[in-house]
Amino acid sequence: MAAVELRARRVGPVQTSGSPREDPLSQGTKSGRQEQESTEGAACSVQVQPGTFWLTRIVLLRSIAFIYCWESQLLETGFLGIFVCPVLTLRTIPRHTPPSKIVIWSFRWLIFRIMLGAGLIKIRGDRCWKDLTCMNYHYETQPVPNPIAYYMHRSPWWFHSFEVLTNHFIELIVPFFLFIGRRMCVIHGILQILFQVLLIISGNLSFLNWLTIVPSIACFDDSNLAFLFGSRQGGVKDQVSKIQAKESLGQKPPTHYGAFIRQVLNVSFGVLIAYLSLPVIVNLLSSKQLMNTSFNPLRIVNTYGAFGSITKERTEVIIQGTMSQDPHDPSALWEEYDFKCKPGDLKRRPCIISPYHYRLDWLMWFAAFQTYEQNEWLIHLAGRLLTNDSLILSLMAHNPFENRGAPRWIRGEHYLYKFSRPSGNHAAEGKWWIRKRIGTYFPPVNVKGLKKYFKERDWPIHETQ
Repeated sequence: MAAVELRARRVGPVQTSGSPREDPLSQGTKSGRQEQESTEGAACSVQVQPGTFWLTRIVLLRSIAFIYCWESQLLETGFLGIFVCPVLTLRTIPRHTPPSKIVIWSFRWLIFRIMLGAGLIKIRGDRCWKDLTCMNYHYETQPVPNPIAYYMHRSPWWFHSFEVLTNHFIELIVPFFLFIGRRMCVIHGILQILFQVLLIISGNLSFLNWLTIVPSIACFDDSNLAFLFGSRQGGVKDQVSKIQAKESLGQKPPTHYGAFIRQVLNVSFGVLIAYLSLPVIVNLLSSKQLMNTSFNPLRIVNTYGAFGSITKERTEVIIQGTMSQDPHDPSALWEEYDFKCKPGDLKRRPCIISPYHYRLDWLMWFAAFQTYEQNEWLIHLAGRLLTNDSLILSLMAHNPFENRGAPRWIRGEHYLYKFSRPSGNHAAEGKWWIRKRIGTYFPPVNVKGLKKYFKERDWPIHETQ
């Protein structure tokens, strides 16, 4: 297995709306707040590097939404796709308007930027990419591990080193195959697709790897893809063969006015892509390379990167609730909410969801690197759980208070998680994970205490459902 686009990650501060305000959570929960501060040093063992945070926060219609890097990649891929086929015909094989070479090379340029950017950011980032040790940690610390990652994590050190070397070869060397002839271009396409398939098998990285396969298809020509089509008379393969036979005899189809317009559009499209690529090239060559950034308002030619630093330990925020009147009562029973995919229940098998994306689970993974002050949406989530909000609960796998009313208090606990050993005692007990408490992530909160907090941020206060 080779390294994945998200294995090394660079996380920086989350920007919150408005100016800094007094934290209402500190009111009436001083002991919990002090405990969190006392455990801050332990939480910092995650070794998160400051830098570009590829998770962009936006405020839309008074609710909080998040955009991930592969969504800008989807935007660019979709834009290029507009120019692949003619608009004014529904024919399977448009005889007079074949796909433009400019468009084909635009797809190749996209996969080149994706892979080379990923490779360069690694060798400029975390030392573990140079020491060949990053894969010692990735399978356990990736956003949402799957069952294969559980076993891959226990691979010998030499195999993990081989994975990193393979990653560097695929991302730093193979992209240049695009420019050294048809055969090497085809080899590039095969290697990149196989690489993405390996990443799909070893982790739940949403549709990122599936999407990255798309521009790699542009590395193949008709002869490479002919096996995908039947040989019946009048079929796609037969039509293409006849067109190619006529072209080999110098018999080109007559040029129509529409085809001329399309040629002008394709040339204009190529000039636009070339112009918008200039700052992207400068960025790739810069020692201060930016990741997943656009230098133009159209956001159709972007720079991508595979995050030059990687966490060495996995921490999780565990959301708990209680019906107790006093959250500080030692006898209070705190029950855990389970998310649909992220680690929580030690005995739950890691999930398989790719290409689907559980956004909330990913947000919880990012939040574990930081504090709740940097992730105000977590307190918003707690407030919604305090009212048994059905929409929020639909994002959860398990509500411990189902059919029992809403909890009186919600808190966040911070844990260090590690994979159990496949043949160890914990695995024999059915545990996929083992964990150790770090401390309080955010102190106990209730509906009354959150009213001011919500009002300051113009968040609606929901009634208990």
